[in-house]
Amino acid sequence: MNIQIFGIKKCFDTKKAERYFKERRIKYQFIDLAVKGLSKGELKSVRNAVGLENLINTQAKEYKKLNMDRIVSSSVREEILLNNPVLYKTPIVRNGKSATVGYAPETWQSWED
Repeated sequence: MNIQIFGIKKCFDTKKAERYFKERRIKYQFIDLAVKGLSKGELKSVRNAVGLENLINTQAKEYKKLNMDRIVSSSVREEILLNNPVLYKTPIVRNGKSATVGYAPETWQSWED
């Protein structure tokens, strides 16, 4: 397994995801979205696994400020996401081509099997 956790240090679900993998002694790489966002390749991989709309946090303050509710073009939405990582739902947990958004221990368990 090659686990990557994209999240924000203060996010409770991100902390729970880190704890899940620590308790099972599964190595993971943590990427703080407040410091470094997803690359285009990472976004494409995660988008293919979970869908673009599942990545977007519609409750974020910036969602309305950036008029994300009015933008329908997925390429424009992706570009805005790349430049504004605060719009992601967290944690984004990636294992190769598989990915989850939010706290999803059932899916992570299946990766271990």
